[in-house]
Amino acid sequence: MAPMQTKIIKIDSTNVDLSKIKEAALLVDKGELVAFPTETVYGIACRVRTDSLAKLNDIKGRDPSKYYTLHIGQKNELTKYVPTINLRAKKLIKNVWPGPLTLVFELDSTDIYKQRNILEKELLNNLYKHNSIGIRCPDNPIAAMLLQETKNPVIAPSANIAGQPPAVDAKQVLAQLSGKIEMLIDAGACKYKKSSAVVKIDKMSIEILRLGIYSQAQLDAMSTVNFLFVCTGNTCRSPMAEGIFRKYLAEKLQCKVDQLEQVGYKVSSGGVMDTSGFPASAGSLAACAAKGIDLTAHRNKGLSKELIEESDFIFAMEPIHQERIIALSHEAADKCFLLAGGKGIADPIGRPQELYNNCADMIEAAVKKRISELVI
Repeated sequence: MAPMQTKIIKIDSTNVDLSKIKEAALLVDKGELVAFPTETVYGIACRVRTDSLAKLNDIKGRDPSKYYTLHIGQKNELTKYVPTINLRAKKLIKNVWPGPLTLVFELDSTDIYKQRNILEKELLNNLYKHNSIGIRCPDNPIAAMLLQETKNPVIAPSANIAGQPPAVDAKQVLAQLSGKIEMLIDAGACKYKKSSAVVKIDKMSIEILRLGIYSQAQLDAMSTVNFLFVCTGNTCRSPMAEGIFRKYLAEKLQCKVDQLEQVGYKVSSGGVMDTSGFPASAGSLAACAAKGIDLTAHRNKGLSKELIEESDFIFAMEPIHQERIIALSHEAADKCFLLAGGKGIADPIGRPQELYNNCADMIEAAVKKRISELVI
């Protein structure tokens, strides 16, 4: 490849000049290569076209059989490329993106079929490897604006020759790529100065493919999905709902009930009354035992703002409980629902066992419906 003059443009990340970003985006859309900063390392923006990728592989000295990671400017662009996103992935994205994390998604046959119908064949062939795709959403204003301004999907591997350390400032980019790329956006040193973590996530696990900013423990914590069930005293309805939900969630995940937290799902319950330490009522114990669910270890606890805020899904037994939850934390309004939909589930406390059994049946029916709605 004949040498060229790499154009260097300096941009202040605190006051980004949009005209310069548009100039760079136009080059990328024409098939040229542009180095730009992210919060991790400098990357090379390249449109997802076979000719552009061949040029990139030649410059980097990279094996053309290896696939690159798609970069998106906003996380809401993800669904263009991954139609179905499970709960753990959604939670991790909520906590981390934009940020220094590349996620590898595996698409099932249904989703791959959908993508074949909406994406050009060239794009599909260059982005998806064995029905999987790696995607990153950088936390850098220059990177975000560049990716949003380009009209083509963009991949952005680290700005370095294969086998050499990734560049973390403009000087290091030029040391390896001067005269080989059309433009370099110089915005100073990167924040983290190390490559993003790469993880593969499915319904049962998070597998680190490349170490980065986050540890396994941090990734597990940031992707754990929390379910909370609420009634009055947390001795009848919500303990039954918690136990029944655990049973059917474990069945959907094809794991044991005591493995739920290990695979990233936490289920708990609480009551709007400020009491704690009491066991589940005898009627609830019997109703659940008949369904193969053991509540003997349950001890009630009162509802707290902290418990509400750490929960991703909250299911209340009656409207009065829902109102109390939202009063404690207004942010809960979008994640708090009546378990049985438009109707409440009456309290069986102090009533005959038959009513406890009926209550458990109502809860079970509602739980099955809720479980069926979850994308696990």
